[in-house]
Amino acid sequence: MMIESFLNYLAYEKTYSTCTVTSYSHDLSKFEQFLKKEGKTFQNVTYPDIRDYLFFLKNCSYSSRTICRNISVLRTFFHYLNREKIREDNPMELIQNPKEVKKLPKFLYPNDLEKLLETPNLKEEKECRDALILELLYATGLRVSELVSIKIEDIHPSEQTIKVLGKGNKERYVFYGKRTQNLLNQYKFEERKGYLFLEKNRPLTTNDIRKIINIYEKRAGLKMHVTPHMIRHTFATDLLNEGASLLTVKELLGHENLSTTSIYTHISNEKLRQVYHTAHPRAKKTSEGKEG
Repeated sequence: MMIESFLNYLAYEKTYSTCTVTSYSHDLSKFEQFLKKEGKTFQNVTYPDIRDYLFFLKNCSYSSRTICRNISVLRTFFHYLNREKIREDNPMELIQNPKEVKKLPKFLYPNDLEKLLETPNLKEEKECRDALILELLYATGLRVSELVSIKIEDIHPSEQTIKVLGKGNKERYVFYGKRTQNLLNQYKFEERKGYLFLEKNRPLTTNDIRKIINIYEKRAGLKMHVTPHMIRHTFATDLLNEGASLLTVKELLGHENLSTTSIYTHISNEKLRQVYHTAHPRAKKTSEGKEG
């Protein structure tokens, strides 16, 4: 009952997305199962119990990132219990996050990206739809959840923009170019109603999109597993490499904080290094074996 009221609070007061609420529900249910085995409840769980649970997660080989997410969920949950006066204390107050090793986001290099985007056969109606899916992911940097939520009324061809509903139910506009517009026209999107992407008269799911990408990844002969998020990473990386500011990329991605976007600078810095060694006279001479 407590979990249910908490999830309603997240959904209706905090306006968290359905995906986020589901993730919270999964993590709290797992925590509740652990407590039952220990003979504990949400009302009487203590700081040592929380520590035992985190050690349990670690022993189950969960990553630091997953453990950090669980800590965040529990912090929010016990803060809610305090707010509702279900508990007077907060067993999470002394809990610290484990050090998280930040992994650089994976992205596609131009040749692989081009192979992927060019693989669908545009003469086939279904593959024309798939080509539009791939192109939109790269052209706009949309999250896959945002992509499947696009409705025909959200598309504004005269401005070449699409209105999307991002995390926290925040609206933003993303931009697209001529190639995307051509695919939209070939897909005859203006003759359609409701959601942009359908399969047998139902909206495509995020899982459907992942499966579609995997089909063309294999057909293109790519030696990597491509995900929607990898294409989003490629969008951000390419913009930064071409001179876009971090603040611009932040807005286009729909990030809340600039720190979230800053991870892409690690990738673009490598590009800067290559440009420096190619273009700077001193660096160039040294690389050619001449004295600097």
